[in-house]
Amino acid sequence: MLKDLCLLNGTSGDEGAVRDYIINQIKDYCEYRVDNLGSVIAFKKGKKASDVKVSINAHMDEVGFIVTGITDDGYLRFACVGGIDSRVCLDRVVSIGKNGVKGVIADKAFHLLSADEKEKCPDFDSLLIDIGAASADEARQYVSLGDFVYFESDYHELGNGYIKAKALDDRIGCMLMIGLIRGELEYDTYFCFNVQEEVGLRGSKCTSFSVDADIAIVLESTTAADLDGVSGADRVCVLGDGPVISFMDNRTIYDRDLYNLGFDVARENDIPVQTKTAVAGGNDAGAIQTSGSGTRVMAVSLPTRYIHSGASVVKASDIEYTRSLINKLLPRLYD
Repeated sequence: MLKDLCLLNGTSGDEGAVRDYIINQIKDYCEYRVDNLGSVIAFKKGKKASDVKVSINAHMDEVGFIVTGITDDGYLRFACVGGIDSRVCLDRVVSIGKNGVKGVIADKAFHLLSADEKEKCPDFDSLLIDIGAASADEARQYVSLGDFVYFESDYHELGNGYIKAKALDDRIGCMLMIGLIRGELEYDTYFCFNVQEEVGLRGSKCTSFSVDADIAIVLESTTAADLDGVSGADRVCVLGDGPVISFMDNRTIYDRDLYNLGFDVARENDIPVQTKTAVAGGNDAGAIQTSGSGTRVMAVSLPTRYIHSGASVVKASDIEYTRSLINKLLPRLYD
């Protein structure tokens, strides 16, 4: 299922293929509806009802690009959709529009760079996409302004239990939520598959008002920097050490009781778990926390290398640890 989800294209604002796949997976196991922005709100009946309303959240969208112009020579100008470092884009193969036109993000050859250009990374205004067109008229036969552009990337298993793919942020969360919906739950639970997280937490702002949960759990991916030469707190979090329970990021100060409960449940069940040693990034919790009269929020994330690129890497064992933690944690939220 993770492979299927990651290979689908779903840049922010263009999540339709991902949404259709998710609905097909959950439609026989819950009630669901699609809101006006395109998010899926599902309700799964549990063995018992509760006065405490809990929602589980993940986002369907991925970072990508959008076509903004065509040069006289047939190259495409483009802008980012979501936060992307230009260094992960150079010479990458991309797929454009619904017809999947292939292109390459063009980069000047190293031996043609000036001394100053060798010292810095190019900005997006200087990058173009080459689709092999010889003129603007030829390019317009295949692409249009406003077409979405996606990283072209296969799903691979690496080494001893590692997975490489695009869109692991946050198709892992979507996969885990599908599994919960298709299983048996102790209590009634809401699930929100949100759109447009990467461009300002827009989908979750709407679904959180609609659901009005008392407690919200966000299943996410988060930056890992456990690379050669990086040590201590600069590693942020580590692949293989289990899910990440955050205490704070740039959008949210997480509920301290829920933060502690996550570690308590992990310790009681011998599940590896870690925290994030940097206050950075943000996720849908930032919008959910301040919706309506306020919601207690908690983030449980997969440590992910090379996030917001076409080649993110996670470890399969962390997915299983996260699944175990959520299964044990969820009934405790209703205490």
